[in-house]
Amino acid sequence: MNTTLLPTVLALSLLGMIGVADAAVVAKPVAYQIDGETFEGTLVYNDAVTTPRPGLIMVPNWLGVTDRATEKAARAASDKYVVLIADLYGKAIRPSNPDEARAAATTLRGDRPLMRKRTQAAVEALKAQAGAVALDNQKLGAIGFCFGGGAILELARSGADLNAFVSFHGNLDTPNPADARNIKAPVLVLHGANDPGVPQEQIDGFIAEMKAATHVDWQLVSYGGAVHSFTDPYANVPGRNEYHPVVAERAFQAMNDLLDEVFQAP
Repeated sequence: MNTTLLPTVLALSLLGMIGVADAAVVAKPVAYQIDGETFEGTLVYNDAVTTPRPGLIMVPNWLGVTDRATEKAARAASDKYVVLIADLYGKAIRPSNPDEARAAATTLRGDRPLMRKRTQAAVEALKAQAGAVALDNQKLGAIGFCFGGGAILELARSGADLNAFVSFHGNLDTPNPADARNIKAPVLVLHGANDPGVPQEQIDGFIAEMKAATHVDWQLVSYGGAVHSFTDPYANVPGRNEYHPVVAERAFQAMNDLLDEVFQAP
């Protein structure tokens, strides 16, 4: 198997998050094409597990494919899932600071069809890994963080044929709320009640959107005391972007509870 061991420092960090029993966590680059342009995500999984597992597309925050995103993917994956970190910008675009990230993210936020297309392409890239890794292509979901949470919700609105969609502290707005009628699987939004980046009108708009699409199975969990980026151990801007370990643990548990439900054997 053509896998690349995580760099030593990152690997130690991962072991601290997911436990010594999961020491075989590996990551490898996965390149794919969209309209002739090269994109490169990162596949993260526990190589010690040989039985097929469900797969997750993970859209990271606006910095895109980074070592920190790989840490987050490893926490999400544990020994339960195969995770592909989606590249929504292209291999040539790797933001190195918030200004560059804002520019890259703003381009996609202003073109939701392109955002959806690139996220769906990552889904197809994940499916293509079946056989190379122990992946069950009949059990696929999507998760996203911050910018990525909003991208995952757009993927859901596009009618993507996945089993579940989970947004962590993501933006909730969309230019096409009627597209919620296309949603085919449960949607779980994990939101910080004190998040200054997601104003109340976004929350109200999302709730109205979901209620109007009467068939959609959806939940919005609002965590008191949490702001933006509450799952990110590196977030340290008090009152705005701040890690909240207790809420992070609850949110990941909520994700796992939903995924356990939708991925359970028929």
